[in-house]
Amino acid sequence: QVQLVQSGGSVVQPGASVRLSCVVSERSFETYAMGWFRQVPMKAREFVAAITWVGGGTYYSESVKDRFTVSRDVAKNTVYLQIDMLKSEDTAVYYCATCRHSPCGASLAPYADWGQGTEVTVSS
Repeated sequence: QVQLVQSGGSVVQPGASVRLSCVVSERSFETYAMGWFRQVPMKAREFVAAITWVGGGTYYSESVKDRFTVSRDVAKNTVYLQIDMLKSEDTAVYYCATCRHSPCGASLAPYADWGQGTEVTVSS
């Protein structure tokens, strides 16, 4: 089973930046892309970004596309989520996940394996 190990969450001030990492234990031919979601208590998991392993095509939620950047390092089996100009509403637990097929967006259906989550708290 594929394992995803996340890191990078922290407590930061508004306006700061943070980079989240997600290391994938093994790449499978079944994994088309990697997605990032976030979740706050009592709300559904929200899609923020995705990136394909082949070609590095990226997809973003309209609400975050100006401040979030998703990238990957194929050699390290690692995907990243850079968040700039953090706002209080970015406070959430962020999850990465493997996406089996397109489209890798808001629907949870194509996502198979999930990381343990990493918490980002934006507070002054």
